Amino acid sequence: MIITKTREEIALMREAALVVSKTLGMLAEEVKVGITTNKLNTLAEDFIRSQDAVPGFLGLYDCPSTLLTSVNEAVVHGLPTDIPLKEGDIVSIDCGAIKHGFYGDHAYTFEIGEVAPETKKLLQITKESLYIGIEQLISGNRVGDVGFAIQQYCEQHGYGVVRELVGHGLGRKMHEDPEMPNYGRRGRGKKFIEGMTVAIEPMINLGTRRITQLPDGWTIVTQDAKPSAHFEHNIAIVNGKPELLSTFAYVYQALGIESNEEERFRMNALVL
Repeated sequence: MIITKTREEIALMREAALVVSKTLGMLAEEVKVGITTNKLNTLAEDFIRSQDAVPGFLGLYDCPSTLLTSVNEAVVHGLPTDIPLKEGDIVSIDCGAIKHGFYGDHAYTFEIGEVAPETKKLLQITKESLYIGIEQLISGNRVGDVGFAIQQYCEQHGYGVVRELVGHGLGRKMHEDPEMPNYGRRGRGKKFIEGMTVAIEPMINLGTRRITQLPDGWTIVTQDAKPSAHFEHNIAIVNGKPELLSTFAYVYQALGIESNEEERFRMNALVL
């Protein structure tokens, strides 16, 4: 069952999402050659707690960490380690926080130094597909409309769209209805309604769409060991249209990137 939120609850969810957005912005200044994902994990936990919030992943489903850090061929759910990041790596940092009883859940894939052109293109297309999917999150559309838009855009570039892992509803629980696959057929699935809140998160592979779970019970990797990209936003339907609750603005500020990709969506003045 889809749990809709009031305007007041959506405002509280925005605060939770922005804790995560700010955490990713802080980490953007630290993600560089030589740092370990364990160090990033410690920094993230300290920062989240400084924002009068608590880590959303830590302890959830027995998760041992604040961050999930997926390097190169790792798709999602990578556990932090003491292995230093090296030139040419990419790392998806997925982070959650709880504030006012609501979850924020937000991810960005970072480049470490000079990344191979084909990998850089994968990141670009995956992030673009996120916004293409969000544009379909309007009252009266259905889950399949978002999945179809993401799938079509990514597959026309020859990329593999992961099937087994999906986005989801979001609220007082990390995972609510509906599931939000990154593939699908137009007009199929649950209908979108006013006040619903979701996490949309394309997980797109340079090669095969097929994945494998490592023995740690968490890390998901591509079967052909080619890189995978992952970007995620939290969105509410307000007045029938998608409204971003999270933002990459803090990441872009830290990295010195200019981007207007979020300007098409109505943003709270706090994050502009």
